[in-house]
Amino acid sequence: MRLRALTVVVTFIMVATAVAADQVVVEDWKDKVGATGVPHGWQRQNWGTPKYEFKVVESDGRPALHMKSAAEGSTITRDVKGKMQLKATPILEWSWKAVTLPKGGNSCKKATDDQAAQVFVVWPRFPEAVRSRIIGYVWDSTLPAGTICKSEKTSTVTYIVVHSGPADLGKWITERRNVRDDFQKIYREAPEDPAALSLGIDSNDTDSTAESYIGPIVLKAQ
Repeated sequence: MRLRALTVVVTFIMVATAVAADQVVVEDWKDKVGATGVPHGWQRQNWGTPKYEFKVVESDGRPALHMKSAAEGSTITRDVKGKMQLKATPILEWSWKAVTLPKGGNSCKKATDDQAAQVFVVWPRFPEAVRSRIIGYVWDSTLPAGTICKSEKTSTVTYIVVHSGPADLGKWITERRNVRDDFQKIYREAPEDPAALSLGIDSNDTDSTAESYIGPIVLKAQ
């Protein structure tokens, strides 16, 4: 009996270790519920006049970052150096829920470059303002899902429209992107590991409002 129990324990540990190796949690929000503004472990942006109307809440039974924007844009960034290893865990998975889309938002146009929810993967290169590479996964107001375009406002950003329009407003949607494959498609070369991940909401160009939630963010092997 003791040997059988020991075997079960060892097997459980081996399975748990394998699962841990195949999945890396970037943010689960669990220990931040109730926090307002810039959450602990994230950094504020150093441009514009962000309001950070953010709060970590429980939404439909899951912890999430609740974001609101009124004619402004707010972005927070987390260091993922050494954590986001694309050879081992190239899949970025997150859930989000859009409530209000910026009116007439269109990521491909400078005058309307607003989104209800943004998930950016960042590869900084000096000088960062002109040479960094950033893939922005967004919920766009008007562009069809699958659209890929370079931002006319920020030359280092290439957008991938993952979700679009009002059809799924108020619903939790789970997204999965192979970041390694997306980078190769956009930049025509194999990527190094990214250094940062950013989340944001933007409604300043359309002078409108936006509201959304972003749930747990994880990296997976497949």
